Amino acid sequence: MAYDETGRIAPVETSSGVPAAVLENVFDDPSHGEPGRDRIAVHVVWEFLLLVGLAALTWLLWRADADALRGGALKTLLVDVAGLGLLALAAGLSLRAAAVNLAIGPVALAAALHFAEQGDRGVREALLPALVVAALGGLALALAVVVLHVPGWAASLAGAAAVIVYIERRTTPVAVQGGYDPRRTALYLFVGFAAVAVLGGLFGAIKPVRRLVGRFRPVADPARRRGAVAATVTALALIASTVLAVLGGVLIAANGDGPVAPASGFDWSVLAIGAVLLGGTSAYGRRGGIFGTLLAVCAVEVFLAWAVTQDWTISRWAVGGAALGAGLLVTRLVETFGRPRPTPPGGVPAGPSGDGTISTGWALTPSPEPADAWPSVLPVRDPDTVDSWESPRWEGEPRRWDAGDR
Repeated sequence: MAYDETGRIAPVETSSGVPAAVLENVFDDPSHGEPGRDRIAVHVVWEFLLLVGLAALTWLLWRADADALRGGALKTLLVDVAGLGLLALAAGLSLRAAAVNLAIGPVALAAALHFAEQGDRGVREALLPALVVAALGGLALALAVVVLHVPGWAASLAGAAAVIVYIERRTTPVAVQGGYDPRRTALYLFVGFAAVAVLGGLFGAIKPVRRLVGRFRPVADPARRRGAVAATVTALALIASTVLAVLGGVLIAANGDGPVAPASGFDWSVLAIGAVLLGGTSAYGRRGGIFGTLLAVCAVEVFLAWAVTQDWTISRWAVGGAALGAGLLVTRLVETFGRPRPTPPGGVPAGPSGDGTISTGWALTPSPEPADAWPSVLPVRDPDTVDSWESPRWEGEPRRWDAGDR
């Protein structure tokens, strides 16, 4: 059933055969991609399972050492969560923008070494130069990604190599200078990370925001440019992720028990990216949950604290690799069950209520021809046939009632 107006013809259709007006309402990317909106139910189910796992790990930690969840030990744990959480936010932001930043680990370690050396000058004096350098480095990385239009992992790998050269200038561990103790504000740091993670997930669940942030995600040829808007958003995401990595590295250094040892820092990259993927963010970009990153980071840190109570020696490489492997499985689940629903047999994707579909199932589809081309429902008259009602004999015969026969 179609509603038409005189002289109106069908709107221009896209290459997919679906009208452009319908595409704008039901596509996450109106120019390309699958019809329909991403589904969030898979994230809800997975985040519930993560919450159950976190509760189980917390119970195991409490049984092994109840003091680990009280006093100074709890504050140390909260700062550890905030430090890894900042790295996870950096990884998650770049993943959502479909340009993962592998350099966040080396950047965090370089910032930790810088803060360890310059911390005696004060937090502000040590932190501001590091943030400026991080912003400029993130800008250089962003320009390489969006101007050359190359994969983020490749460009960030080159950037990580440059950062490792800076790290390798030190041959011995560096003791942390200064008196900054993040445990004094442990609760505020944890709440701040949790608020940013949850609010970011909520905003990312809004269709226009998700579409904007994930616009760099390829939909056809991955080497094809995605436009100026996609390039700008991706550049900002890479800059922000580099700055967040610096902040996370400072917290890690200040919360540590010993000196900061020079290393590659890639173990922190693997751990942070693994936590984000485990939380439900897709490795392909754009799709992600709401509470997943917060729950996954908490679960990783609680597990590491529980492993200490068991006298286990587990490296970040092992935990990060396990989280990364599980996160890849979660990505497959998210991409399988989070994609739009299949297109109905009519070929036009089902839109929301009030966007072209009546609750009874009648679709308001445009007519392919003008509205005034109505088919004729009256019989066509043959000019050679004489109508019996118009026969001349009715005019030639006398009228009986006029002849006096009354």
